[in-house]
Amino acid sequence: MNEYLDGISRGNRVVLAKALTLIESTLEVDRTEATKLLGKLKPVIKDTIRIGITGVPGVGKSSFIESFGNMLTKQNKKVAVLTVDPTSQLSKGSILGDKTRMENLSKNPAAFIRPSPSGGALGGTTLRTRESILLCEAAGFDVILVETVGVGQSEIAVKGMVDFFLLLILAGAGDALQGIKRGIMEMADGLVITKADGDNKKKSAEARAEYQQALQLFRTDESGWSPPVLTCSALEHIGMEEIWKMILSYKEKTSKNNFWKLNRQRQSVNWFHEYVEQGMMTEIQQSPRIGKLIQKLELEVIQNNQLPVLAAEKLLAAFRRKLSST
Repeated sequence: MNEYLDGISRGNRVVLAKALTLIESTLEVDRTEATKLLGKLKPVIKDTIRIGITGVPGVGKSSFIESFGNMLTKQNKKVAVLTVDPTSQLSKGSILGDKTRMENLSKNPAAFIRPSPSGGALGGTTLRTRESILLCEAAGFDVILVETVGVGQSEIAVKGMVDFFLLLILAGAGDALQGIKRGIMEMADGLVITKADGDNKKKSAEARAEYQQALQLFRTDESGWSPPVLTCSALEHIGMEEIWKMILSYKEKTSKNNFWKLNRQRQSVNWFHEYVEQGMMTEIQQSPRIGKLIQKLELEVIQNNQLPVLAAEKLLAAFRRKLSST
C-alpha cells in the first residue's frame, strides 16, 4: 500500500498503471485493497479539468485526442487519457487498441494513456471510471480526458463524471432535425465538427451553422452556458486551441456562478448512490439463500408461472427481510 501511495504521489506511471489494474479488478481481495487505497489517497488541491469526449464510431475520437493532447502538453499541461473499449458479450474480452491509435501521444512524457474494458457497463464508460479519474489526479495530471465507447445517443453516463462534455460530430451525418433530437445533444457542453479539412471544409462549415441553429431550440442549461459549435482538423492540427479556449471559458463562467463546484458535489453524491446500488446487487447475488430464491423465481418466469415484475417484488421482499434480521 505504501508503494502505491508513494508511487502515485511521485507520478510514477508504472505504479499508476498497477493501481488502475487493482481498481478495475473484480476479485474480492483486490476490491478490499482498492478501497483501502482510495481511502488513503490525499485530496487533490490543484485545479484539474475533467473532459468527457464522445461521438459515433468513425468520427475520429482517437485522432482528435492525440492532436488535442499534444497541444495541451505544449502548454505545460500533464494529460491523462482514459479510453473505454467495448467488452464482448460472447468472449468477455476487449481489444484495448486505442493506445496504438495515439502513437505520438503515447510517447509524450507529459501524457498517460490507459485503455480499459467497459466490462458490460452502460453509458460508454467503465464501472471504475470515477476511481480512475481520482487516481490520475492524485498522480499529478492536470487534464483528464475520458473517451467513451462511441455507440450513439445513449452515452450520457460520462456526463455525470466530468466537468465538460464534448460531443464530436461528422459533417453530413444528419440534418438539422437530427441535431435537435433529445438525448446526447442536449447533454453536450460543446460540439465539434471533426475532419474539417480538404474537400470537407465546406460541408463542415454548413454543418456548424445547422447545428448552431438547432441548439437555439434547447432551453438554457442550469449552468447558464450556451454550447458553441466549432470545427477542427486533427490531421492538420487546426482548431485545437479554439476548443481549449472554449473549455476554459466554460470553466470561468461556471466557476463565477458556482455551478462548477455544485456540479462536482452532485456527481459525488450520485457516485455514492451508484456504489451503494452496486454493493446491494452484489450482496443479493452472493447470499446463498437469496441465490436459491433467484434460481427458483427465474424458473417460474421461464415457465410463465410468474410475471417478471411479481418475481422481482418477491425477491426484493426477501432481501428486505434479510436486512431487517441483521
